[in-house]
Amino acid sequence: MKLAGLGLANPTAVAVVLLLVALFGVLSYVGLPVQLVPELELPELTITTAWRSASAEEVESELVKPQEDALRGLPGMTELVARAQQGRAELNLKFRSGTQLSRALVEVLSRLNQVTDYPPDAGEPFISASGAEANPIAWFILQTLPGNHLDIAAYRDYVIEVIKTRMERVPGVARSEVYGGRTQELRVSFDPYKLADAGIDIPIIAKFVGGFKDVSGGFVDVGRREYSLRFKGRYTLDEIGGMILSWRDGHPVHLRDVAQVSIALADPRDFVLAQGRESIAVNARREVGVNVLAVMQGLDEAVHELREGWLQQSGLGIQQVYDETVYIDSAMRLLFSNLGLGIVLAVGVLWLFLRRLRATLVVLLAIPACLLFTFTVLYLGGRTLNVISLAGLAFAVGMVLDASIVVLENIVRLREDGDTAPGVRAVSQVWGALLASTATTVAVFLPILFLRSEAGQLFADLAVTLAAAICASLLVAVYVVPATEASWAARYQAASPAGHNRWDRLSNGIMALTNGRWRRVAWITVLLVTPVLGCWLWLPKLDYLPTGNRNLVFAFVQPAPGSSVDFLATEMGGEVARQMAPHLPGGGAKPTVRHYFYVGVRGQVFMGAVAQESAALPQVLERVNRLLWSFPDTLAFTRQASLFGGLGSGNVIEMDIQGRQLEPLYNAALRAYQHIQEQLPGAVVRPLPGLVMARPELRLVPDERRLAEAGWSRSTLANVVRTLGDGYYAGEYFDGERTLDIIVRSTPWAVPGELLDVPLITATAATPLRLGDLVRLERTAGAEEIRRVNQRRAISLQITPPPGMALNECLRILKERVVPELWQQLPADASIHYRGTAEKLAVAIRELGGSFLLAAAILYLLMSALFRSFVYSLLVLCTLPLATVGGVLALRLLGLPLDLLTMIGFVILLGLVVNNAILLVYQARAGEQEGLARHEAVRHAVRIRLRPILMSTMTSIFGMLPLMLVPGDGAELYSGLAAVIVGGMLVSLVFALILLPSLLRIGELR
Repeated sequence: MKLAGLGLANPTAVAVVLLLVALFGVLSYVGLPVQLVPELELPELTITTAWRSASAEEVESELVKPQEDALRGLPGMTELVARAQQGRAELNLKFRSGTQLSRALVEVLSRLNQVTDYPPDAGEPFISASGAEANPIAWFILQTLPGNHLDIAAYRDYVIEVIKTRMERVPGVARSEVYGGRTQELRVSFDPYKLADAGIDIPIIAKFVGGFKDVSGGFVDVGRREYSLRFKGRYTLDEIGGMILSWRDGHPVHLRDVAQVSIALADPRDFVLAQGRESIAVNARREVGVNVLAVMQGLDEAVHELREGWLQQSGLGIQQVYDETVYIDSAMRLLFSNLGLGIVLAVGVLWLFLRRLRATLVVLLAIPACLLFTFTVLYLGGRTLNVISLAGLAFAVGMVLDASIVVLENIVRLREDGDTAPGVRAVSQVWGALLASTATTVAVFLPILFLRSEAGQLFADLAVTLAAAICASLLVAVYVVPATEASWAARYQAASPAGHNRWDRLSNGIMALTNGRWRRVAWITVLLVTPVLGCWLWLPKLDYLPTGNRNLVFAFVQPAPGSSVDFLATEMGGEVARQMAPHLPGGGAKPTVRHYFYVGVRGQVFMGAVAQESAALPQVLERVNRLLWSFPDTLAFTRQASLFGGLGSGNVIEMDIQGRQLEPLYNAALRAYQHIQEQLPGAVVRPLPGLVMARPELRLVPDERRLAEAGWSRSTLANVVRTLGDGYYAGEYFDGERTLDIIVRSTPWAVPGELLDVPLITATAATPLRLGDLVRLERTAGAEEIRRVNQRRAISLQITPPPGMALNECLRILKERVVPELWQQLPADASIHYRGTAEKLAVAIRELGGSFLLAAAILYLLMSALFRSFVYSLLVLCTLPLATVGGVLALRLLGLPLDLLTMIGFVILLGLVVNNAILLVYQARAGEQEGLARHEAVRHAVRIRLRPILMSTMTSIFGMLPLMLVPGDGAELYSGLAAVIVGGMLVSLVFALILLPSLLRIGELR
């Protein structure tokens, strides 16, 4: 081996190479971005269009449907979910993995430009890209300080201008958002009775108020100078009240005579309560590819600067209530501690086998060298340091020792046999097997790198980490280990006869177990058939991804339809504050809650709570759940926040019940909700948008004849009705610093009778009319929100399986017990579809199953080339069922589900378990080529390769044990994966040493 010879000839060069690897590894580690989870390419666009005061039905027909028609057939689009809410339309577009978001954005903009028939007072569509930075990395709460008696709601504009702007200047922050508080508007509040008394119709006041503006007349030459000609038509705030609306008896009727003009707070649309106090919340979302730790440090500096400056002057306090880096730090500490513990255990196993400290240290060099090399590969590949790549590093601890163990053990064996310079010879004897095992181990990760789904992207960091570490381990084994061994541990004492006798007895025992034709047939039959049956009988239930153990309870609350913002904030929020107060620090009640928030946005309420001690989170979840369900006519859905929220918000099945008419859909959804609760006790079922179409509605139906007699059109009367509601948007007012909406609205009325008695002046009516003369009032109920999935109306049920039930089992029960009865409630044009993680799980299983088969095929072909035989490579593959059943059995014993992370464990297992088989088969083949009989070749292979097989396998197992057994933040992400590898390698080690000799000795039958 030339590489081994180069290292032996120049040990100084070996040391220099190691130092360079260490230098670049440390620099790469420092420069690697640190994040919670890997960067994922999730092509997704969200289109938001505002239409003030419009109902859900109007938003659906006037905004959503035209936009859906324009976007129909968009290239690469896989899903289109639309939400028509009061005053707002939202379309969420999902694209195939691999779609270039920039091209999709251009196409969406081009198509939306074709929609020109928007309502006059509707806003322009706003398009945002969702993806890796979708989840905020930090949340901050602002409240008034003691002594500041101003309403916190009045600070929203200030927070947007100062706090939000400062946070967005932090390097790495993509955007910041503000929730709570109320914006300011220029409000013209008129008295309809004074208008009628003055003979002024309502449309006139709206026209006058929104019509004043400055106009440029261009440029004119006056003598030698050029002047700008400008008409100063805009009123100042003090002048607006003096606007003349009409003349009466020769006297002007000013705006101030019939209305009040003021800068007022807009009606509340959302609210934030933190620790029982009204607050304003601000978040920060990161850019793609940044170091979250560095971004959080920049946010801390910005908050300190604001706290000591602007906020102190304004009497405001700021508190950070969510910090993503807390979980990252905890998970990284646990992983590094597990990594260190794994190293200690692996070194201990090595020492027990070698009983030589220097020889043990020679092998130990492989761990830092390979890990530092891997840091460099991750940095050059644009990867990040996250819980997945760190788990790969922890797994690599036990895997990178295999090649060095084989080389060093062979050197030690040759020295014990009397060879004084065995370095090159020892490497050459095992080079073929090492190259094959490394190539096959790396090859199993190649299919994962080509997966473009979310699962494939998630595990790409794991594949790159392990592949880089294993490649480095081969180079260390053949270049560093011989040179270091020659320098550190050149003279070995000959092994004691007792040591030789121990390995002789073990190898003779294995050979004795496989003596006899029928005994070998029995072993082969049992060890090939039993794993297949075991996998079929013991296969765990399928899940998508583990929830994680983040210290955060999150609840979605659907209050009674039509609940006002004041009711949600004051009455419900007050009760929440009263019941949660004893659980705050110092309150005395258990469990103790470090912080909680209660937020209302667009008719929905969200609540979250953080436990003082993470171990008490289940009790906090139960307490919050009981609190929210205590409110009448309220649905609450409480769960632990998922670590992979961006990948489906946990294990959720989304069942879409679709049809044309809303009422049958609501009836069917209500029946499905009840039936699911019966069939799946403990399941959390969240209906979107709700279970009943019961938002109270006062519907004004125009009298066409009376309207025509009055000289008004339907659109004119519609604008009048808006002024009698929460206001008519008349335009914008710029005061030199900010732009305010101009809202024209009447003085408030209390009961529908007052509304119908509002006097109206029209162009043709001789006397004032009542609103009730032109319309008929109907009390009815409407939809709070209209949901559309792929251009069809839908009621969606988000179903979280009961604790302990896997996703596929829950889906089976839905299809077999719930849906058949549901079809009887649906009209002929209805349909039922499944989305969410149920759909993603099916895609992931297909992809990972294909990757597993492709990896097995690659293994077979590579080993066929190594052994120059298609038959002997099949013998190696026969060990795979043993490893698979070992992994399945480990999951079963530990009560762990088979999710995507554990599925990847089986793929990794492919590359690991064949290493021992390759080593044994390769040595047996080499013995036969040297002229040994089949029996003697197998016995010799078992004898000289038994010790390195046991050493490498036991170091791998003990190196991964901490990952499987030690609890903590992030441990649930890789405990199942570690269990699969440990269980698979352990079972394979025990039984493959019987199966392989039995298979290799088949030739003795002839």
